Amino acid sequence: MADNARLMPMNGQGGPAGEVPREDVMRARDRLRVQKTRAQRRWLRLLWLLAGPGVLVMLGENDGPSMVSYATTGATYGVGFFVPFILLTFAMAYVVQEMTVRLGVATHRGHAELIFQRFGSFWGYFAMADLVFGNILTLVTEFIAIQAGGLYFGLKPVVSVGAGVALVLASLALRRYATWERTLLALAAGNLLFIPAALMAHPDGAALAHALATWGPLPGGFRTDFVVLMLADIGATVTPWMIFFQQSAVVDKGLTRADLVQGRIDTALGALIAAVAAIATVAAAAPLFAAHTDIGQFASGADFATALQPLIGHTGATLFALGMTEAGLVAAMTISTSSSYALAETVSARHSLNLDFHTGRWFYGAAILSTLFAAGIVLIPHAPLLALTLSVNVIATLLMAPALLFLLLLVNDREIMGELANRRLGNLAGGLIIIAISLAGAVYGVLTVFPS
Repeated sequence: MADNARLMPMNGQGGPAGEVPREDVMRARDRLRVQKTRAQRRWLRLLWLLAGPGVLVMLGENDGPSMVSYATTGATYGVGFFVPFILLTFAMAYVVQEMTVRLGVATHRGHAELIFQRFGSFWGYFAMADLVFGNILTLVTEFIAIQAGGLYFGLKPVVSVGAGVALVLASLALRRYATWERTLLALAAGNLLFIPAALMAHPDGAALAHALATWGPLPGGFRTDFVVLMLADIGATVTPWMIFFQQSAVVDKGLTRADLVQGRIDTALGALIAAVAAIATVAAAAPLFAAHTDIGQFASGADFATALQPLIGHTGATLFALGMTEAGLVAAMTISTSSSYALAETVSARHSLNLDFHTGRWFYGAAILSTLFAAGIVLIPHAPLLALTLSVNVIATLLMAPALLFLLLLVNDREIMGELANRRLGNLAGGLIIIAISLAGAVYGVLTVFPS
């Protein structure tokens, strides 16, 4: 019954003379496959059909600025304190995104739409401003990562950035959520390129195990640069766009309450894979720490791959550069889509990757315009690209507290959540995450004002 109800148009907008919209026909076909597979008790295939939003959101957040943050962490501090810290941040990400999955399957509404409905226009526009500001800055850094990968291979910025724009726009032309999702999942597998790059760095297994088992000492205490990196690594795993994207993707995919277990597994699997890739990036860049390389002179992510070449070999450095390019490309596709979902929900327009271009002009238009704007910013001569990349993750962390507060309020709203509302443990975990992120931001502010 729930599945049948879910097949009704999300926006209450049918076609002429009761014609079922194309987006609902496409979603109905996907749901039919799910129902048949569940009836046959083919659990692995069922997970395969239902997985996607969780893996995509986690690997999408392993984006250009995130991988630069992890590389900077490894080059500055090695594999001590930050390896278990990164695992902790992905545990935080799972807690946040699991709430997002529940919110999506319980309400069948996108995050922006729910905020406007439950809290009114003022807080709706506040949340949208928080999202759009962070998304535009982050999207700029994705094209910085694409440009950096191109620079390593000798491509001019206009060529690599132009190719990135073309691929992002081509993904929108698929006009089918399931095809778009599987295409991005295939591209996102490139995040694993950092693993062989790390192996070519010959990481000290004993040091990694010791860091994980003992949580190594703070590297030099609470200096400003340490807190900036800590905030950047938090912003590399927990950001506002992830909430908006995964909730809308869950709705667009058509997940129901019956699919909640698979939605949680999907999210946990994504967090695990992304955490492994993140730690591999730290390990791959750790030889720069051992060689006492001054990364303060680096202008972009390409400089990491170039500096690593004599330390981990040409193949390892090439994999590192390819991974950086892939990270920027997949994130550009997911983040631009996150903005599209939110904007279309705000203006009550149709919002689905199953739409044709005419019906979804607001949805696709937002993605196209934000992509072109971000790419244009990157091509400005002499822009401080590396500094901007690291700053964006810090900004994302500072913007996260209000986004998390909205999420917590919504998942505790029993009128819309019913039995899927948060329980005491979920509220405790969510509250601790908000407090931790707020405290980290406060410490950063104090150290910025009083650096001594």
